[in-house]
Amino acid sequence: MTERSELYPAIEPHRSGMLPIDAIHTLYWEESGNPQGVPVLFLHGGPGAGASPKHRQFFDPAYYRIIIFDQRGAGRSTPLGELRDNSTQHLIADIEYLRELLGVERWLVFGGSWGSTLALAYGEAHPERCLGFVLRGIFLCRLWEIDWFMRGMRQFFPEAWQRFAGYLPEAERDNLLGHFHTRLNDPDPAVHMPAAKVWSVYEGECATLQPDPAVQANYGADGVALGVGRIEAHYFVNRIFLPENDLLANVGKIAHLPMITIQGRYDVLCPPVSAWELHQAWPGSSLEIVPDAGHSAWEPGITRGLVRACERMKTLLA
Repeated sequence: MTERSELYPAIEPHRSGMLPIDAIHTLYWEESGNPQGVPVLFLHGGPGAGASPKHRQFFDPAYYRIIIFDQRGAGRSTPLGELRDNSTQHLIADIEYLRELLGVERWLVFGGSWGSTLALAYGEAHPERCLGFVLRGIFLCRLWEIDWFMRGMRQFFPEAWQRFAGYLPEAERDNLLGHFHTRLNDPDPAVHMPAAKVWSVYEGECATLQPDPAVQANYGADGVALGVGRIEAHYFVNRIFLPENDLLANVGKIAHLPMITIQGRYDVLCPPVSAWELHQAWPGSSLEIVPDAGHSAWEPGITRGLVRACERMKTLLA
């Protein structure tokens, strides 16, 4: 038999809802696929990008019980772009709350970009609740990786970076993160929305090996831009609420579990060295470097690799 590598057909959730988790935040969640299948948790990127219906299609709906939610302040969760009580520790607690609500004992954790970060943070906090990991575009949120996003990517996308940095007055360009953060937190939409769009569009322009108008349009949409721009800056300023190099330092807590990473060779947002270092620290893990892809999950080689990884997990989890 030939191993499947194409997305599964579009499906609709058979259960979904809005879950109030505190006095501020309400999370969107959904469940699709086989209610008796192997549970898989999808963690979207950003932070702040939200999930889409297409994300269900990575998984065999006859085999997997597919659980997706939008993280605090992102996507269909409310309030959009909310930063109060929004930290890595809050997101980990939300995942556990959702797991208990849905009666899941253990699940496969799937995440790309920031989703890979959160998957590792959750796994290291609750290894006993994880079956394994399928990851993409590894982002370990170390200081150099944040600085690379803010300044280093101009080495490959100088025109996109110039539009990003050039949005700020010249006197403020010595501290891009700090001054973008100030604007993104301004209560006036006339101030925070243009800054959010500049930030998000910059990310979208750097996300693919070849220009992809659909990806760029998605990053430029108001809802995506506000979540991505505001929440990413919030997490970057706070160094993702974890000590430096914490995720790599604690990988031993989950290194007994199966892990497959799909990484674009020309991923400028999340350079491949982080995926390589994670792979080296995780004996028995699998790393596939896609030779003709950048960062986006929707680049053909990345999409096919992620579907294959979920198919291989059927054997690893048996």
